[in-house]
Amino acid sequence: MRVIILAAIGALLASPAFIPAVAHGHHGGLAAQYQARPNAGAVPTPGRQWLPGDHHIHSEFSADYNADPASPQTAPIPLLGKDGRYAIVKNAQMARQFGLRWMVSTDHGGPNHSKLNYEQAWPEVERARRSVPEMLIFYGMEFDTPAGDHSSLIIPFTGAEREQLRAIEFGFSKKEPWPRDDARDTEGRMIDALKLMRDQKIPPVLIANHPSRSATAPSAWGLYTPVEFRNWNDTAPRVAIGMEGAPGHQAGAIRPDGSPDPTGNRGGYGRAPTLGGFDQMTATLGGFWDSMLAEGRRWFTTATSDSHSNWRDGGNDFWPGEYSKTYVQARPQHSDIIDGLRTGRIFVTTGDLVSEVEVIAASGRGRAGIGGTLNARKGRPVDVTIRLRDPAAANAAGYTPSVARVDLIIGPVTGPAADRRTDSAPATAIARRFTSADWRRDGEYLTMTYSVPAVTGPLYIRVRGTGTTELEPSQDPKGENPWEDLWFYANPIFVTVQ
Repeated sequence: MRVIILAAIGALLASPAFIPAVAHGHHGGLAAQYQARPNAGAVPTPGRQWLPGDHHIHSEFSADYNADPASPQTAPIPLLGKDGRYAIVKNAQMARQFGLRWMVSTDHGGPNHSKLNYEQAWPEVERARRSVPEMLIFYGMEFDTPAGDHSSLIIPFTGAEREQLRAIEFGFSKKEPWPRDDARDTEGRMIDALKLMRDQKIPPVLIANHPSRSATAPSAWGLYTPVEFRNWNDTAPRVAIGMEGAPGHQAGAIRPDGSPDPTGNRGGYGRAPTLGGFDQMTATLGGFWDSMLAEGRRWFTTATSDSHSNWRDGGNDFWPGEYSKTYVQARPQHSDIIDGLRTGRIFVTTGDLVSEVEVIAASGRGRAGIGGTLNARKGRPVDVTIRLRDPAAANAAGYTPSVARVDLIIGPVTGPAADRRTDSAPATAIARRFTSADWRRDGEYLTMTYSVPAVTGPLYIRVRGTGTTELEPSQDPKGENPWEDLWFYANPIFVTVQ
C-alpha cells in the first residue's frame, strides 16, 4: 500500500504544477525569516482595499461515513450532507449576502476523501465560481493534520488546484487510508507534508484551525503545542503562516429561535473556554502568540465561521461573514489575496465592530503597515498612527456596536526561544489604551496617535480593540450572547533597528 501511495504522489509531482520553485535544500526556518526582504505591509496602495473573507467553510462534501462491520477491509461509504450541510453554491451565496468578497471551500476528509474531492467537490467549486462570479472562491480543504487537529489548506488559484490538492490529501491526510494507518499520524509525517507544500511551484497557505479547542486549561495544550507550531513555521514559513484567532461555531450558545442556550459554548471550546470569542493562543496578552512574535516569526491570526450547519437550522454556526470576518488588504484578485494572507496584511473582527483598520508605523522617511517591516535608526522615535472605521450601519444581528477602547501592544523581538515549549512573552505590554477621549472622530473614522521614543532594539507593534469595558478578555461563559462581546485584532508590524 505504501509503495502505491508513493508512486501516485510521484506521478502527481511530475506534472508541471508540482515542479519545485527552487532546486536546492533550503529554508533555515526562522533564520530565513530574519533574512526576508522588508516589505511595507498594509500601507495605502492604489488598487488595494480591505477585502473581507472566510477561509474555513464546510459543504455537503464534509461527509459522515458508514462502515460495514461485517467487512472491515472495505472502505466506508461517504454520506454527503450529514456533517457539512450545504452546497458550495449555497455557501457562496450566503457569503455574498453577508458582505464577503472571498472564501475558501474547506471540507475535511475521511477514507478515500481525495477521490471525493477530485471527482465531486471540485466540479461544484467551479459551478459556484460561475454562479457567484463576484465571490473570489478558493479551492482547499480542512486538512486532517498528522499529529494535530485540523488546519485550513488554501490552494492558490492557478488552474492546477485540482491536482495540487489531490497530491497533498492523498499523500498526507491522516484519515485518507483505509484501514487506518497510524504511521501517517505523526509529526514527522506532517513535516514531510510541509516540505512537499513548500517546494510546490506555487505553495499553498496552511492555517491551524481552533488551536486550543483540545486544551484542558490555560496553557494545558492538547492536539496542538507551541513546539509543533514552531516546527511547522521553521520548515515552511511561507506555508504555515498562522492560526485561527477567532474560531468558528460562535453560535453554539444560540437556540434556533435566537434565545440563549445556557448549555452551549462559543466555538465548541468546552474545557478551556474562548476569551472574548478568541482562542487563548491569540487572546492572552503576553501569551503564545506574543511568544512567536517575540522571536520575529511572521505568525498571523485569522477569524472564521467554520460553517457546517447554521444556528437557525439547529446548528452551532453563523453563515460565512455573518459574525466573523478576516480582512485582507489586497486587489480583488486571487493571487493578491493569497499574498496578503502569506505576508500578514490582515485584521480580523467579530460582529462588524470595525470594517477598516489601518496601523502605520513611521520613522524618518520610512513607514510600514500591518504585516510590514519598518527599518528605523537607533535612538530615533517611531510614530504610530491608528485609523479605524467604526461603521454606523447595523450588523447582521441588528446591533450597532461601537468601539469602546483600542489597545496598542508593543513587545521586544528577542530572537529564537531557548525553550521551544515557550508560550509566554513577559516583556510584551500595553503601551497605551485609547478611549473616546483620546481619538479624533471624523464621521465613521477614528484616528489616534502614539510615539515610541528612541527605539534601541527590534520590536513589534500590534493593535486590538473591543466594544466592551473589559481590560482583558475574560473566559466566555456558557450561554453568552456573542453579539455583546465583540473584539478586533490587527496583525503585527515589525521594527528593525540599524
